[in-house]
Amino acid sequence: MPDTESRASLSRKSKFKGIKISGKTLPWIFLAPLLIMIALFWILPVALTVYLSFTDLTIKNFLAFICDFFTPNVKLTLNNFQKIFLGGDPYLPEVLKITALYVGSVLAINALFAIVLSIAIAFFVRNEILSMLLRVSWLLPRITPGIIYALLWIWFIDPEVGLMNTFLKFMGMPESWLPSSWLLDKPQSQLLMIIINGYVGASFGMIIYTAAIKSIPIDLINAALADGASDFQIARHIIIPLLRWPMLFVISWQTLSLLASYEYILMVWGAGGGGGYAGIARAAGVMVYSLYSYTQAFSEYNYGYAAAISLILVIIGIALIMTYFKVFGFRRLMEPSRVEV
Repeated sequence: MPDTESRASLSRKSKFKGIKISGKTLPWIFLAPLLIMIALFWILPVALTVYLSFTDLTIKNFLAFICDFFTPNVKLTLNNFQKIFLGGDPYLPEVLKITALYVGSVLAINALFAIVLSIAIAFFVRNEILSMLLRVSWLLPRITPGIIYALLWIWFIDPEVGLMNTFLKFMGMPESWLPSSWLLDKPQSQLLMIIINGYVGASFGMIIYTAAIKSIPIDLINAALADGASDFQIARHIIIPLLRWPMLFVISWQTLSLLASYEYILMVWGAGGGGGYAGIARAAGVMVYSLYSYTQAFSEYNYGYAAAISLILVIIGIALIMTYFKVFGFRRLMEPSRVEV
């Protein structure tokens, strides 16, 4: 009994070097480092982006802004959003088309092709060792450093020493069909952009889907087999319907990731360095929305306009996530199970 009272007393009140800390305050002390990190590296940048999107901040008044956050040299304005929505930037529609192509195509690989890949590896391949080796082979691009992955692709597509053209010739493709440069000739450059990002991204969906498939009770599959169902019927009517939660997560995560990612595009098409990546990406037709925002900030030095572009990207991402919640029936997924286990 005394031990119980002493433990209860310690849970309500703790002493540390003579300082009394109540039980309600103690959790917040432990959470403080996390909350400080969130405030400094998430909330503050978001607030700063929103503020900058309504300013005319450029390289011309950047120094004054650094010295005085509320300097009169930086004026509040709606010109950035007028430029976006009223056609002030003639290149922006093309950027949106390229981004839609990029996100839609790579998302189909990362989220949908990954389902086929996961079912094939985790269900149809009965040998566990072979299944593990196939999963590891798909994980290699993800665990490889990004710059190494990009350099390997640059070497692979080189028209003189790379293996891409040699392989396609071996498969019977006429030499006249091959591009002189995989980096610059459209639409081959856009196809390359999709393959590079899709190959490394499919492994993420494969990890999630494979874990979900392995967690399906084996009794469900055995019962279907006993009723005469084929492997394809089991995959269609049992496995895929049970993957709604993982599908919602993977599609939502990958959509947000693809909207904001440009690192592989920058590493492959900007390998020459010297800041010429912006012109190369435009010529190759691989200037996606996030990379366009990056170039506006760090190549054109239009910081206010770059922030406005980023803010629109956030709004697009939120709208897509809300659409996914509606399509997948998020409320129904959150309801407690009607089957008692």
